Amino acid sequence: MRSVAVDTPENASYEAGIEFMVADALRSEFLRRRAVDLVEDPSQADLVLEGKVLPIHAAGRSFSSVVMSLEYELTLELQLHALRSDGSEVALDARVLKESERYLASADPEVMRKNRDEALRRAAQMLAVRVYDALYVSLAP
Repeated sequence: MRSVAVDTPENASYEAGIEFMVADALRSEFLRRRAVDLVEDPSQADLVLEGKVLPIHAAGRSFSSVVMSLEYELTLELQLHALRSDGSEVALDARVLKESERYLASADPEVMRKNRDEALRRAAQMLAVRVYDALYVSLAP
């Protein structure tokens, strides 16, 4: 495998823009590792990553009797398919495609949004690392 194309996944969650965050994380990981070429045109790629971002789950994880929720945890899950140019699919373990991340609660809605966005970005980056590693192990000669 010499080239990979990463299609922007479908967004099946209510989180606006998460599909772009996930696609950027995946593309950045392939560029950072430099083992294969990242191409824009899926028809020119030896492997195409496509799929969707599943609904994001968030819940309070630590609580205070005074402040209520101190910390939240969100779970980002992907449904990705790695398709070879011959049409066959490279299996990805479902455990590789799910990541949870905690973030601090805040009474300030802007701070809360920023904390959540940072947690989503960290989860997307961790998923990108795992996807790359899983593909590397599966496709190594």
